[in-house]
Parts: sequence; structure tokens; C-alpha cells
Amino acid sequence: MPAEVLQQAATEMLDWQGSGMSVMEMSHRGQEFGRILEAAEADLRELLAVPAHFRILFMQGGGLAENAIVPLNLSRGESVDFVVTGSWSRKSFKEAGRYCQARVAASNEADQHTSLPAPATWQLDGKARYVHLCSNETINGVEAHELPDLKALGSDAPLVIDFSSHVASRSVDWSRVGLAFGGAQKNLGPAGLTLVVVREDLLGHALEACPTAFNYQTVAENRSMYNTPPTFAIYMAGLTFQWLKRQTEGALRGVAAMEARNIAKAELLYGCIDQSAFYTNSVAPDCRSRMNVPFFLRDESRNDAFLAGAKAAGLLQLKGHKSVGGMRASIYNAMPIEGVQALVAYMREFEQQQA
Repeated sequence: MPAEVLQQAATEMLDWQGSGMSVMEMSHRGQEFGRILEAAEADLRELLAVPAHFRILFMQGGGLAENAIVPLNLSRGESVDFVVTGSWSRKSFKEAGRYCQARVAASNEADQHTSLPAPATWQLDGKARYVHLCSNETINGVEAHELPDLKALGSDAPLVIDFSSHVASRSVDWSRVGLAFGGAQKNLGPAGLTLVVVREDLLGHALEACPTAFNYQTVAENRSMYNTPPTFAIYMAGLTFQWLKRQTEGALRGVAAMEARNIAKAELLYGCIDQSAFYTNSVAPDCRSRMNVPFFLRDESRNDAFLAGAKAAGLLQLKGHKSVGGMRASIYNAMPIEGVQALVAYMREFEQQQA
């Protein structure tokens, strides 16, 4: 999270804006929290340019819970298409199969999730209720830099995107999206808050078995307060939204500024990897993630020494996911370019030491 946000939260921890109480002590029905929620929704709508015919829902359960909540709301128990591009979309496909007729329309499993299947090759079901795409796979490090135009592919199904790990790192073409969901804990705030942005015409179709608290229509009608929302996580996300609005990069502001900054950070790190005979990244250049950069030491017997040296240099949490090994640098919005520069400098130094 941005240091500025953490510092502001610390300042307001015991007394939020003269209210005499911490945000964690507020009633979610009180006017103080009502102001926090209203501001957070308005700021997010502005940041992501969310059209008026989409509803913004603040929910709980994380992205994994949405793997069930989405089909419970949208599938009507019928066919749903999945584009399997890594570990998270595979989990989404498997979970949805409990509630609907989930089918794989495209997959990159044959090349170990190192590329993205071109939309023109997707085998879509004309009767699918929606098409699911994880637009950034954190473990495998692949990102769809442009969302597919399903109408151009002859499909009227809404596109559902899991944008958990790159939300607010770039703009969203809402003309191509029916629903977007994501856990807040990568770019927006602490764990506990889940964001859902859903087109209004997709409300009101939940299966009978859908829990009331997870019915998007119920959540929308109650302004995300049918049950007690994750109030402190919403407050922290709201502070992050304000921080994002303040960001500039030349003439760019907000999310556009973050996108330019994220491109520069990713290019710096991938450039270091590509210019080295010591490190490697196998993801196709046209779909490399700007948020999550997996890489490997060609001699993996040196992994422990690399991680120990990185920790001593103040570079933390670089160990890759247990399912794929290697290393992974997550360079989310709050990571300044100076952090990436420090990592690159360490990687080059370590390589020289091992020569």
C-alpha cells in the first residue's frame, strides 16, 4: 500500500476527522461511515471511468468466493465459457462447474501458460451466459493487455473479467465488459474487501440457491450494506482512491499516470532479465504481466543465496509461488520505480558475484 495512505490511516486511527472514534468503531449505518462509503464509490467511479449503467458493489469473500458468486448470479445453471490462462482461471473454471455447465473455450495449458490464445481461436458456445477471463494471472505472469471484443467474435455473451491483480493499474474498456471483480488486496487496499462492477441488466438473475447476501441485486439495492460491509477495508481503499487521483506522470493523471508508470517499471525489470544470461522469463513478450514478473535463475541451485542476499538488501517476498518455483517480483501500483531500480541493481550485482 502507498506509504502516504498508511500514514494518513495512522493519523486518523484514534479519531476520524474529529468524530471522536476510529473507523473501526463506527456503525456502518452511521452518517460518518456513510460519508466514507459514498466518497469511495464516487472516487472509484471517477478513477475507472465506470459508466452510469454499471453498479459498484463492495463485497466480501475475495476473488475465490466470486468464482462461485458470479455463476450463482449470472449462469442461470446453463452454459458458461472459460478462457483458461493460468492457475486462477483454472480455479474459476473448476468452481463454476458446481453451479453451471462450465466449458473451456480456450486454453494455454499446452505451452505451460506462457502465452495467450488469440480471441479468434476461442471456441465459444453461442448459448453461453457469459465468458470468463482472468485478465492478469499473478502466478504465471501473463496479462491480456487488450480485452477481447466478444461482439466481433459473434458472441452476445457478456465478458466477465477477474481483474483482482491489476485493477486501477490501467484503464478498462467498459464497452467490452459485463462484469469485473477483484479482491482489493493487490492494488486497492487491505484484504477483506472485494470489488464488483456489474452492468445493471445482469442483475436479477440469481439462482434460487444463491445466498441472499451474495445476490448482486440485493447488494445493489442496499448500497452494499445488506449485511455489515468490511468498513475499515473500504475506508483504506477510499484513501487509496484519493491517492491515485493525486498521482501525475507528465500531463497524465490518476489511472492513466499509473499505467505509464507501470509500463516503465515493467520494461525496466524485463529488460534486465532479457539482457542477462543468468536469469530467464519464458512468457511471450506480447502478454507479459506488468504487475507480476516471474523469473528463474538458470542455475536454480543458487536460489537460496539469491533470496538471502535480496533480504539483506531489503528486497522482500521474491520467492515464486510454490506451484511454479523460481522468483516473482510483484510491482503493484504502490511500488515506486525506485524499488524496481533497487531490484535490478541487486540482480546485476548478484549475477556479477556468481560469475
